[in-house]
Amino acid sequence: MLTDPSSDAELRNLALQDIEATTSQLPSLSSRLKNSLIPPHPFASLPCMVEIHPGAGGSEASLFAQSLLNMYTDLCARKRWPTTLASYTPDDSTHEAGLTDALLEVHHPGAYDVLRTEAGVHRVQRVPATEKKGRTHTSAVSVMVLPSLPDSGSSDAELDYDNPDSDYYVNPADVKSQAMRASGAGGQHVNKTESAIRLTHLPTNTVVAVQEERSQHKNREKAWRLLRAKIAQMRREAREEEIVRIRRSAMGGVARTGREDKIRTYNYSQRRVTDHRSGMDSSDLDGILGGGEGLEDLMDSVREWMSEEEVKGLIAEEEQRQRDSHK
Repeated sequence: MLTDPSSDAELRNLALQDIEATTSQLPSLSSRLKNSLIPPHPFASLPCMVEIHPGAGGSEASLFAQSLLNMYTDLCARKRWPTTLASYTPDDSTHEAGLTDALLEVHHPGAYDVLRTEAGVHRVQRVPATEKKGRTHTSAVSVMVLPSLPDSGSSDAELDYDNPDSDYYVNPADVKSQAMRASGAGGQHVNKTESAIRLTHLPTNTVVAVQEERSQHKNREKAWRLLRAKIAQMRREAREEEIVRIRRSAMGGVARTGREDKIRTYNYSQRRVTDHRSGMDSSDLDGILGGGEGLEDLMDSVREWMSEEEVKGLIAEEEQRQRDSHK
């Protein structure tokens, strides 16, 4: 009809409008189709905990770790998600505000699915205030995003803490518990009562320590929640690694980022942020570090990348099954 000069002009215009309208919907329809093929993440509906540790880079790393904590706190405040700073250790070696570790609890259901895009190593490139020759330094900060599991008394059937086959099960016999005196800022109870709790999961050597509450009982409950979350995450990641191994053999390599992989670079001199998974570049450095819409745009691009990689993997698995069935 469109190429036929004898066809009615009005009908051609209507057809062109239909094509334009349909074409504009294709990206959205494609995204919905991809998401319908991918099973939901088992932790997707849960709140989460964001754990931040400075890596290589000395005081610059601890300062940037503080910047990332502020970024996530500001993002949650803008979205009106309630948060609790469950753990925070300042870096006393810096003259400015820096940290050696922090744990931010985000209580909004579904926060894990949003913030899991942030897990990995964040790299910063900038000239430190103490740098006299104007040289750019590179530092790194590790971010871990954990599912925030309900207390063991929860009625949620999916979170079975007593079933040895469950991701959330931790055998108490495998855990060493230690009561300690709290250290750092915290009021008169600091160093006077053994309210702090440290748990060590002996099979994996996973250690958690909580000292925020005055009550040892409350600290113990928080420590067990954090330990279960870490063990559940490790088990999930182990399964994902096995899936990646299978897919890699089927399609010659599958992109996946782990907790040790560099995921994003913040370049201060160029005012640019680059996500190394989705490939997105943004010049909105200040807006991103302020937890603004620029950060959400980056996170959305990563979720899209995750979906594409998941679909590629599913297609590769199906093609491999087809080849195996014809052998």
